[in-house]
Amino acid sequence: MKTIINTPNAPAPIGPYNQAILSGNTLYTSGQIAIDVKTGELVLDSITMETEQVMKNLKAVLAAADMTFEHVIKSSIFISDMNNFSKINSVYAKYFDVDTAPARETVEVANLPKFVNVEISMIAVK
Repeated sequence: MKTIINTPNAPAPIGPYNQAILSGNTLYTSGQIAIDVKTGELVLDSITMETEQVMKNLKAVLAAADMTFEHVIKSSIFISDMNNFSKINSVYAKYFDVDTAPARETVEVANLPKFVNVEISMIAVK
């Protein structure tokens, strides 16, 4: 059994998918990019601002499932340029306790939706 998770506090899907799926007590988020939900515009001023917006969007999706970053057990980070890794990582690190941070991979890819620089998805368990 799956429950569809959608919130107006995160960007609406731009394709045939949902913001997240809750299956039992496990939440699978779709990848989030840096769309500001209030304006509908991409936040691309800097890689740190872009990553902050991605994390805000993920926080909203987690909250819609009554979860927080403490529930995250796995993250997948896709970036367009590995040279941005340290800046992305510094923003990402603010959302997790080092001792209980989730498992994670970071992968450089050729392109991302809307040609953004970073996309992050998560798996969380309550």
